[in-house]
Amino acid sequence: MENKEAKQTEQVKFGGWYDRCYKWILILPAIMIIFSLVYLYNFEKENGDIILKDVSLTGGTTITVFDKSVDIKKLENDLKKDFPDLSIRRLSDIRTGVQIGFLFETKEEAEKTKKALENYLTYNLTSDNSSIEFSGANLSAGFYQQLRFAILLAFCFMAIVVFIIFRTFVPSFAVILSAFADIMMTVVVVDMLGISVSSAGVIAFLMLIGYSVDTDILLTTRMLKKKEEEINQRLWGAFKTGMTMTLTSIAAVGIALIIIYNLSETLRQIFMIILIGLGFDIFNTWITNASILKWYVERKDFGGKK
Repeated sequence: MENKEAKQTEQVKFGGWYDRCYKWILILPAIMIIFSLVYLYNFEKENGDIILKDVSLTGGTTITVFDKSVDIKKLENDLKKDFPDLSIRRLSDIRTGVQIGFLFETKEEAEKTKKALENYLTYNLTSDNSSIEFSGANLSAGFYQQLRFAILLAFCFMAIVVFIIFRTFVPSFAVILSAFADIMMTVVVVDMLGISVSSAGVIAFLMLIGYSVDTDILLTTRMLKKKEEEINQRLWGAFKTGMTMTLTSIAAVGIALIIIYNLSETLRQIFMIILIGLGFDIFNTWITNASILKWYVERKDFGGKK
C-alpha cells in the first residue's frame, strides 16, 4: 500500500514538472530538426544527394566470388588504389557463420574489374566459381528515382489518411511532423556513419514510415477521444502502451541484427536503419508529438484537466 502511494506521489510530482516545462521541451526537437535540415542541405551540396549510394543505385559492377580462403581486408587494401570507391562484403554460411566467399563492388566497367580481380587471385573467374553483374548508370538512376517516388507517394498517402482520421490540422500536422523527423534524423545518422545505402536500405526507409506513425496515431487517438480522463492520464496510458510496442520492436530488430551482422550485408543495413529510426521514433513521439498535443488539447479544452 505504501509503495502504491509513493508511486502515485512520484507521478504527481513528475506531472507537475511536466505541466510547467512541456512547452520548453519543444525547443530540443526544434533544434534537432533545424540541425538535420542544415546538415542534409550541406551534404547534398557536397555529394549530389542526401545519401551515399552503393552500386545498386549508381550503376557499376558486382562480382560474387566463392572463395573461402581470401583475406578480405588484405584484398581491399591492395586494390583500393585502383578502385577508390571499392566495397567488399563478406559472404557467410547463415548457420555456421563461416566465410563462403565475398562480394566485390565498384562503379568501374565489368571487364576492368574482372581483370584486376583475376590478377590478384591468380586464377580465372568462371561461372563455376563466380558471378558477374553489371548495371548501367542510367538504369540504376531510374530505379533510384522510382524508389524515391515510392517513398514520397507512401508519405503523402499516410498524410492523407491521418488527416481523414483526425480531421483537425494541429494533431494531424503533429503526426506527420514526427514521422518526417524520424526519417530525416535517421538519414542524418546514416550519413554520419558513412553508410552507402543500397536499394534494400531505401526500402528500409519506406518501412520506417509505418513504424513511425503507429505510436503517433495511438497517442493522438487517446488524447483526442478519451475525454473522460485527465490529459496527463491519457498521455500516460498512451505512453505505456506505445513504449511497450516500440521497445518490443527494438528488441526483436536488435536481436536479429546481432544474429545476422556478419552474415548478410543487405539484412544488416535494413535492420540498422530500422533500429536507428525506432530510437528517433521514441524521441519524436513522446517529446515532439506529445508536447504539441498536450498544448493543443489544453487550449481547445477537450474536457480534460491537467
